[in-house]
Formats: sequence, C-alpha cells, structure tokens
Amino acid sequence: MTSGRQPIAETVTTFPATQTASRPDVRTFLTRHGAWLALALLILGNLAITPNFATLQTLNVNLTQVCTIVIVGVGMTLVIATGGIDLSVGALMAIAGALAPLIFLGKLFPLPHPVVGIALAFIVPVAVTAILGWFNGWLITRLRIQPIIATLVLFIAGRGIAQVFTNGNLQVFNLPEFQFIGLGRVFGVPFQAVLMVVTVGAAAWMLRRTVFGRQILAVGGNERAARLSGIPVASVKQRVYLISGLLSGIAGLVVIARNSAADANLVGLGMELDAIAAVAVGGTLLTGGRATIVGTLVGALIIQLVRYTLLANGVPDAAALVAKAAIIVLAVWLQRQGQR
Repeated sequence: MTSGRQPIAETVTTFPATQTASRPDVRTFLTRHGAWLALALLILGNLAITPNFATLQTLNVNLTQVCTIVIVGVGMTLVIATGGIDLSVGALMAIAGALAPLIFLGKLFPLPHPVVGIALAFIVPVAVTAILGWFNGWLITRLRIQPIIATLVLFIAGRGIAQVFTNGNLQVFNLPEFQFIGLGRVFGVPFQAVLMVVTVGAAAWMLRRTVFGRQILAVGGNERAARLSGIPVASVKQRVYLISGLLSGIAGLVVIARNSAADANLVGLGMELDAIAAVAVGGTLLTGGRATIVGTLVGALIIQLVRYTLLANGVPDAAALVAKAAIIVLAVWLQRQGQR
C-alpha cells in the first residue's frame, strides 16, 4: 500500500555573499606587509623632505650603520623563534672587539708572522663568542634558567671581561688587512654590506629549506609537542644561541675595524635593544614559532631610516629614541591583532 502522504521537498535557501566576506582584511594585510609599507613610505618621505637623500653618500652612511644591527638581528631572530631571548649580544661584541687587537698586536702571545696574527684575530674572537653563546644555551637547557636571566649573566659580566682584557684602555690600530672587514669594498660595495646580505641569505635559506630550520620553528611553536615528536629540543636551543654568539662576534669585529679602535666600554652598547627592535618590527613572533629573516632586515632598515630622517631634519637624537619605542609598540600591537 502506498501512503497518501506526499514527500516534503527539502528547500535550500541561499543567500548572496555579503560584502564583508569579500572585503580585504586590512588588519591581516598590515600584519603581513606593514613593515614593507612603512619602509616604502619612509623612503618616499625622505626623497621629498630630506636634503641630499638620493645620493651614494647617504646610502653608504645608512648601510654602514645598519649592517651590524642586521647581522646581530639574524642571530636574535633564530633565538626568538625558539621562544627565547639573548641580552648578551652587545657584551659578546665587546669581548670579540677587545680580543682581536690583543691578538694581531701580539699582546697576548708572540706571533711567528703578522699574517698568522691577522688570521687568528678573525678566528679566535668569533670562536670565543660562539662558545659563550653555547654557554647561554647550556644554562637555559641544562639548568632550566629562564632565557632572560641566563643571558643577563653575560650581559653584566661580558663587558666586564672585555674591560679586564684591555685594562679599560682604548686600543687604537691601523691594519688595512684586518680593517677590510669594516672598511673594504667589493666592486664599490662596502664589504660589510656584502657580509650582511650573505648572512641574511644563508639564514633565510636555512630556516626555510633545512630540517634544522623547521626544528627551530617547531620548538618555538610548541616545545612539548616538539619533544614528543623526537626533536632534540636542548640541542636545537644550544645551537641557535651558539649562532647568535658567533654572529655577535663577527659584528664586533666589523665595528672595531670600521672605527680603527676598540673600546670595551662602547662596542656593542645597546645593540641587544636594536636587534630585538629589528626583529619585532620585521614581523617575527616574539613568543616563538614564526620568524622572518628578511623581515628583520626590513625592520633594521626602518629603525635606521627613522633615526636618520629625524637627525637629518634637525630633530634631537632623544626624539629618535622615542620614535623607535613607538615603532616597537606599534609592531607588537600589530602582532597581537594578527593572532586574534
């Protein structure tokens, strides 16, 4: 028998897509591309208002000022990507800067030949700062000390160690073979700028294309899950702090070569703040798990151009510090908005 009931037809009501769904998400755009937009606006603004901005001399000044920040910032980016922080980078620069002249001037030990002294002046300071960076990682992973406290140890003691090496004296020198790292040029381009680009390129490739790079982001994203998945968390952290120390040592050599003098009281002073600012402005997540090396380069350029713009237009340096702080606050706020 068939029922007299008629089947009820299912009706599907479709609504037209709202304009909200197709509207571009300004917040997401600013989070992802805000640094590039800010850099472009800074360049255009300087071209309009800053005298002699579009000259090779201005380009050279800004490049030489930003190179060491970027080199140190690359190491800081890797550290922050694991969820850590490194406050010792400036002190490690001072240690490298104090050791190098002592070596090539023959004050630490006699040299069989000047070339040996120059070679050792590049190798030994960078090796020492790399070991000290690894020591930071050891304190964090083995003694379970918070990164900000562990690296505060060398932040305080490191500059004192550099001052002990030199007895607090200024070391002045004139050695073109060593100073090439800070004053030399390759096809008209400052060698330190070439070194900066190579560092950024190598680190960006490593972070994107290697297992170690993926491990860094995994540790910063969820350390417990990374450990359960078999990633050697302690080893990864120690290696990124070692890299940070190594790059800090290189930056310290660039600074003293550029200045033709090593002052343990001033080399690297405040560099940790500049590096952290470049990382934050560049878009690297300060809680770890997401990092952009190229973004750190852009962030450092923004901070340098803001300072240069203000100084070139007669604004006191103190105002540049306030502007830098405002940029950091804005960058962190954009990060928080992007996480929502």
